[in-house]
Amino acid sequence: MSTYAYRLLNVFAESTFGGNQLCVFEDARGMDDATMRALALQFNLSETTFILPSERADARVRIFTPDYEMRFAGHPTLGTAQVVRELAHTGDTLSLEFTAGVVPVSAAGDVWTLIAPQPGGLKTASEKMTTVDMAALLGLQQDDLLDAPLWVDTGSDQLLVALRNIDAVRRTRPDAARLEAWPESSLERKTVYVFAFDPDFPGRIVSRYFFVKTGGGVVEDPGTGSACANLGGWLIAKGYALPARYRIEQGEAVKRPSVLHLQVNPDGAIQVGGKVIELGRGSINV
Repeated sequence: MSTYAYRLLNVFAESTFGGNQLCVFEDARGMDDATMRALALQFNLSETTFILPSERADARVRIFTPDYEMRFAGHPTLGTAQVVRELAHTGDTLSLEFTAGVVPVSAAGDVWTLIAPQPGGLKTASEKMTTVDMAALLGLQQDDLLDAPLWVDTGSDQLLVALRNIDAVRRTRPDAARLEAWPESSLERKTVYVFAFDPDFPGRIVSRYFFVKTGGGVVEDPGTGSACANLGGWLIAKGYALPARYRIEQGEAVKRPSVLHLQVNPDGAIQVGGKVIELGRGSINV
């Protein structure tokens, strides 16, 4: 039996119990894949990360949901970076190795910012589902959609749906009875990220992210860094003026308010940032 130390953090959190929850195992050497998957299911958070040595970066990180391993994800990157900084005494600039590539991360105190990996460059693809069907799947009307759904990949491909206003974002109610109709990503995951620009506050976007769990059921994520990065890719694909900066608000409907900061540079580099709050530490025997 081995003992492994872990930390619990909230990422994109503006208060103690806001943001997206994360469990980080400080040293996963000696763990096999089955153990990592079992621990992610045991903690049952949206993601759990495992820190390992790297020859390419300050640390290698593996990310598991309770259902599968991910190539890259935003809030696990930022939360894990804070743990690596403390364990390895790296300072405020470091890099983390993921399956999707090496990701630079930097900090100003407890506010962390990553640069999306974009392996092979920005990728986009049209969705075959019509706007009528997509609207129905989301519990909306066709007029609620601002644009056709678009797949965007800056490290993890997701389906983005721009809505006409914030009211439509708040009214979104995915139809859990039609799970078979949900479009799938390249990794056979069913997700959708809806968002709308706030005309009263330029630079503000309100978003929600939904995904289908293995075995059924629709879950809403409180703060999704990878989808925020893909929103940066959406802005590029749609020809928005660069540089662009936005404050993304997410998590209101699940009572986990999250604030994400998105910046898209003229060269197409996409930065996603937010505050990380550590809640506690412990150890587990496996």
